[in-house]
Amino acid sequence: MVGPADAPQNEGKREAPPAEPLPRQFGKYTLLRRLAAGGMAEIFLALHRSVAGFEKLIVIKRILPSMNTNQGFIDMLLHEARVAATLSHPNIVQTFDVGQVEGTYFIAMEHIHGEDIQGIVRAMKKKELSEFPLEHTLGIALGLCAGLAYAHDKRDLDNRPLSIVHRDISPRNIVVSFTGDVKIVDFGIAKSGVAEGEDTDAGQLKGKAPYMSPEQARGQPIDWRSDIFAAGVVLFELTTGKRLFKGASEFETLKLIVDRDYPRPSEVRPGYPPALEEIVMRALAKDRVDRYQSARDMQADIEAFVRQERIAVSAVSLTTWMEFLFQDKLAQQKEALQDIKQLADVIAAQQGALYEGPSSTATGTVGAGTALPTLAPARRGNAVPMAAVAMTVALVAGGVFYLKHEDGVRERADARAHDSAPAAAAIAAVQVKGAIDVSSRPDGCAIWVDGDLRPEVTPARVEGLPLGKEIKLKLTKEGFEAFRADLTLTDAEPSKKLDAEMKTGSVTVLLKVDPPPTVWLDGRPWKGDRGKIEGLSAGEEHKIVVSASGYQARTYVITAQQGETKTIADSLQKAEGNAASSPQGGGAGARDDKPDKPAGAPAKVRVGAKGGFCTVSVNGTSYGPTPVEAVVPAGTVRVSCKPASGPSQQQTVTVGAGDTARVSFKIDE
Repeated sequence: MVGPADAPQNEGKREAPPAEPLPRQFGKYTLLRRLAAGGMAEIFLALHRSVAGFEKLIVIKRILPSMNTNQGFIDMLLHEARVAATLSHPNIVQTFDVGQVEGTYFIAMEHIHGEDIQGIVRAMKKKELSEFPLEHTLGIALGLCAGLAYAHDKRDLDNRPLSIVHRDISPRNIVVSFTGDVKIVDFGIAKSGVAEGEDTDAGQLKGKAPYMSPEQARGQPIDWRSDIFAAGVVLFELTTGKRLFKGASEFETLKLIVDRDYPRPSEVRPGYPPALEEIVMRALAKDRVDRYQSARDMQADIEAFVRQERIAVSAVSLTTWMEFLFQDKLAQQKEALQDIKQLADVIAAQQGALYEGPSSTATGTVGAGTALPTLAPARRGNAVPMAAVAMTVALVAGGVFYLKHEDGVRERADARAHDSAPAAAAIAAVQVKGAIDVSSRPDGCAIWVDGDLRPEVTPARVEGLPLGKEIKLKLTKEGFEAFRADLTLTDAEPSKKLDAEMKTGSVTVLLKVDPPPTVWLDGRPWKGDRGKIEGLSAGEEHKIVVSASGYQARTYVITAQQGETKTIADSLQKAEGNAASSPQGGGAGARDDKPDKPAGAPAKVRVGAKGGFCTVSVNGTSYGPTPVEAVVPAGTVRVSCKPASGPSQQQTVTVGAGDTARVSFKIDE
């Protein structure tokens, strides 16, 4: 077991570099937007243009200038490229290119238009969905296992095993596209058996602590079965809604992995399918000899479970679900991409002209029919500054524009004002954005802008905000009242500061329930007094579920004003036994097809639709588009289905404790 002093140095926590003006040319690529930045590398959304109108969005991973002298990191990046370039599989991100521009090494990779699992969970919370649908969880797990099996089994041209181990399987490195594809990303710390010097140094760990295998946490040599353990952790968390390993520090998390006995999923979530639990626990075996010996075996068992339970795993339904979760973001991204693409067109036209020799003529799309002049050759790789782009478009509006080289030489060309209008509008759309510096006491509040959850937490600078439009800002943190403010940014004041003093939640709920129950609050177990829930935020809906062994669970939804105390007084009803009893006498003809189900176990309803899809509500709570799986109290359940057009449909079904009822609607489109 590694000690606290041996924990890895997290280079990613170093201060990120300042943002540079974008879009800009980078070799044969155009950098459009910075997606992420750490202490060693940056990731950009980029555009690759080639002959015959070829255009493709890609991702560029570029070493920071400060790391250009770090040969160890350069070797690691090039090793990543070598490993990833050998892989070509639908469930693994594709690597296209590796090179050096402006003295900086980079990797060009496939752009996946989608979200990682962590982003999906955030979007679910925003939609007030507390459970990851089982069919989508299993679809993601199958894609993950298929990609890992391919990487683990990969051989070189001489048929020698490459012995690839990802070493960093986690929710951040599993991406679901908006077309329902599952992709493993970031082979940046992948290990293979064909290169020297890439193993973890003594006392140093690579990967995210909560998803490390026991042998990885101890700093011992690892193989492909370490990835299988991480896949088991991901499957456990998605199907239970609970983190498996979460200590107060990274050291404590590693101790949990190495020293503790792991809970079974059914201990966390009553009614958990026994067959799926066996799959999870086999993947999580502490001794790798007892784990699945290949990701393909794990994939086969999940597929068998899907067939046996008749679970509707479908890439089409996963696509619909992703579009439902991110419908607002998709619309915003499409609009922003159109604006920035026009800017890229301007830069590409300029850069093409700068690169042409004196005997040729370069043309590019500034506006319809606009021809660019032949210009003196410029140094390759130098960016056209954003100020120069703005000046260019501004002067085009007057009938003449100038391109200013970095050496100070100016060239003149005539142009028509109307040709530049689309690019000018695009530049205006990108430039007129504001920012709010948000701080709070305490720190760590979630930030909501116009109803959308931002990735930042306080303190943070929220950028890219519109000018001249009222912005609704909300801060939330468990145990505190929501803070709300309406702000308007203007040309005269494009930036503002906001400091929020968060008030302790003032709503109290008294629970007078017989017998004393186990309590769940907003999808999480309540660990305080079972008779009193304190510190809830006012003006927001809270869901309280109470259950006791041998009794039917009850759900209550409450909303209260500041300082209000609500009382829930109720007596739980005893659950009726619904498990089939064995024949008397038990002899050779006795059968017990299924184990008895706990009387207090929750029930489930699975809702599907034929001929289309619809938005589902169960007992008045929205669960999004079909297919849906909802955990409900045993008894009578009301299910409604609202298609995109036409009237809503309703069905009522009775489901016993621990049972699953299936409801299907027919959609006429």
